[in-house]
Amino acid sequence: MDLATHSSGVKATPATRSAFTLRPFNEPYSSCLRANGRKTFKWDLSAFVLGPVNVTVSASAERSQTCGTEVVIVPERGRTDVVTRSLLVLPEGVERTNAQSWLLCPKDVRLTFLTNVIQGSARCSVSVLGDIMGRALKNLNRLIQMPYGCGEQNMIVLAPNIYILQYLEVTGQLTAAIRQTATGYLQSGYQGQLNYRHSDGSYSTFGYDESNTWLTAFVLRSFGLATRFVFIDPNVLQSAKDWLISQKGSNGCFMQRGTLYHNDMKGGVDDNVTMTAYITASLLELGVPVTDPVITNALSCLRPVVGNLGNTYATALLTYTFSLAGETRTRSQLLTILKNLAISEGTKLHWSQATSGDTLAVEISSYVLLAVLSVQPLSTANLTHANRIVNWLVAQQNPYGGFSSTQVTTKHECIKLLSGFMADTSPLGSPPNSFAPLVERIDARDDHVLVYLKEVPKIVPMSYNLQLKQILAVKNLKPAVISVYDYYQPSDSFETTYTSTCP
Repeated sequence: MDLATHSSGVKATPATRSAFTLRPFNEPYSSCLRANGRKTFKWDLSAFVLGPVNVTVSASAERSQTCGTEVVIVPERGRTDVVTRSLLVLPEGVERTNAQSWLLCPKDVRLTFLTNVIQGSARCSVSVLGDIMGRALKNLNRLIQMPYGCGEQNMIVLAPNIYILQYLEVTGQLTAAIRQTATGYLQSGYQGQLNYRHSDGSYSTFGYDESNTWLTAFVLRSFGLATRFVFIDPNVLQSAKDWLISQKGSNGCFMQRGTLYHNDMKGGVDDNVTMTAYITASLLELGVPVTDPVITNALSCLRPVVGNLGNTYATALLTYTFSLAGETRTRSQLLTILKNLAISEGTKLHWSQATSGDTLAVEISSYVLLAVLSVQPLSTANLTHANRIVNWLVAQQNPYGGFSSTQVTTKHECIKLLSGFMADTSPLGSPPNSFAPLVERIDARDDHVLVYLKEVPKIVPMSYNLQLKQILAVKNLKPAVISVYDYYQPSDSFETTYTSTCP
């Protein structure tokens, strides 16, 4: 019997579950289904648990249903159809993760949950690993990532891939599968970065803006390390090096060009001092001899400021630079300064800028650690000193074994969409040149909209419009969260909530 040419009476019945309730939506759940017709049935769903919830509804043809004067057909086969769909139930509010790490497993551990935790959303796990980087190795899928974004963002994602490959290779843990994935990402990131390369070999954040000295040095340093794993055009490396050398002043210092977005890296010193130390360290790491005139002139520029830095970040960076250069006297002088600036906490030791958070402290302390370990052979005193720094660094790891990055500052606005709504981002503009003021990029991902804002002024209020369109009716609608944060220092953040004004 051809159902496409006949009518049938249909009744829809939801399956009961303890995870949710389905309440009638004030309409009958049986209907006459005409040939080639369709019918929509609605229920109000209230979930009692978090996570995936399977909702099952069956539709069956029944003789008891009437279709006016038409004959109701009930097929012998296929009279019942069952459909199951999975709904993801998420807690309202903002997800928070509190990670605590120790170099040695303590006997007594106390974990304290944050207040105002959504019931049923709290989770806790404990792991004991025999490798300092063990947590990172268990979460390589979160640390080895495909580079993307502007010239700065692309490098921030690309660089960790290089360091992870180095560590795995040195420790004999680099598998063929990991190498293939990571090198594939390196090649993609390398090609992507060339989009921000200028004809003179320098780099900038967006490719069309002024060449950036810091970014060019970072690219040169990273690409130089990457040559061990992927092909990097030697001309790309040489042209970046030549451009950096061309930025050297008559006193041997490198001159700053372009916009540096991470203001904390400047600290309280002249930009050229920190930049010169960074570029000099990069060139030394790439094998440029200390006797090269560029290096000797740069070191001559840095020596006079050693005793007058007044800035922990610059002191740590210069200590590492002079350690690479093998200047033990200057290195010793700087280490003595750092000793007086150290923050001692039992078996832990670290350094921090007075005006900065833990993100910059990780970078400062890492430079000191590199400086301490740079002299061979290592003495017992140096090993003990290094161990206290490592002890503190391990405690700063996030749940995935990584650390926060501190290279540039770009504000992000993360808008979580209300349940049942989709976003129309057209009021914010579209690429390449029609975005709203300060907006650099817009990403719509699942139930979030990410807005990249460049150089947000501190005092001038900025207003942006985003249209939400309701695609599904949701009762008892919960507020959604809007987060504004520094992309490379997420602890710099502000959050608020919003809800629909529609009835």
